Amino acid sequence: MCILGGGFGGLYTALRLGQLAWDGETPPEIVLIDQGDRFVFLPLLYELVTEELETWEIAPPFTELLQHTPVRFVQGTVSAIDVAEQRVMLADGQGFHWDRLVLALGSETPLGGVPGVADHALAFRTVQDVYQLKERLRLLEQSHRDKIRVAIVGAGYSGIELACKLADRLGDRGRIRLIERDYQILSHSPEFNRESVRQSLQERGIWLDLETTVQSISADSIALDYRNEVESIPVDLVLWTVGNQVVPVVQSLPLPRTPQGRLSIEPTLQVVGHPHIFALGDLAEGRDGSGQKIPPTAQAAFQQADYAGWNLWASLEDRPLLPFRYQHLGEMMALGIDSATVSGLGLSLNGPLAHVMRRLAYLYRMPTLEHQLRVGFHWITRPFQDFLNPSKLD
Repeated sequence: MCILGGGFGGLYTALRLGQLAWDGETPPEIVLIDQGDRFVFLPLLYELVTEELETWEIAPPFTELLQHTPVRFVQGTVSAIDVAEQRVMLADGQGFHWDRLVLALGSETPLGGVPGVADHALAFRTVQDVYQLKERLRLLEQSHRDKIRVAIVGAGYSGIELACKLADRLGDRGRIRLIERDYQILSHSPEFNRESVRQSLQERGIWLDLETTVQSISADSIALDYRNEVESIPVDLVLWTVGNQVVPVVQSLPLPRTPQGRLSIEPTLQVVGHPHIFALGDLAEGRDGSGQKIPPTAQAAFQQADYAGWNLWASLEDRPLLPFRYQHLGEMMALGIDSATVSGLGLSLNGPLAHVMRRLAYLYRMPTLEHQLRVGFHWITRPFQDFLNPSKLD
């Protein structure tokens, strides 16, 4: 079987399959394919910007995570998927036959549609995006500029977390502007989290432009439209965090999809009308066994992977498949260095304690017990390491 995509959906499905026992002497071959060589724990990506965490902690290599499992990892870019012939082709010419296929390739940030976005704005979705951002920040910080002006387009979870981290990193030199086309932020979040966000933005002096759209971006300015009045504002850096689109190789498949372009799935996570193809994460859309709509979030993909692994095994072992049941476990957001907001399961916290709880919750969700222990030990001992090596704090 082939699993395409090594995010929360794909990697955790592969790990679940590696835990299951197969009847017979020859278990099926499990191949995980991803264009990168590392899994990325996306909710902690922001901590790389402020160097609160190191790359190996949130982006361990696939080979390291899968070394004690029967899963074979292949690094490559999927160029074509032949549903009729049940084959996957990679850009380097490799081909793989599948009897079960898992589509977990995620989505990408569209950088088209607005003049100048592709040339002058940075996305924030991968470790490479973080490296590019940090290099731009390093050059700006080393310059003689009195102020560093940053515009972040999109005041959703990603935009807000990024704004707070950047404000804390840049300090008094930073001038952060959040641009949102809606009339409010986080309309589907708990009121406690919305109020915590508003307070954090205010404390950090982050300017919030609501009901505002971007008309164009140049090398040193951004044109904003507020109620049909366009104003050009000087800027040193633009970050683009709005929009999600299904990757082109999935868009081209002859499979049922929603008006938004996502694949339509059954509660068992099988693509409608195609029982040998499973889809999960934010490229899929459907309802769970209780009838509630499955949100396109990392939390949902994390939960789907357990069911996907079981149902793949069950479909080959002639066992009944289980309908996925989504459980909303709450909402957590980083709001700067050593600060966060947590709301869910009857608990509402913000500040340093929420930051600790968020870290522990994400530590528990990291792949493999071995990696959890390595990261947890590093978090515990890091203050002592910094004390013994004060040069790291400079």
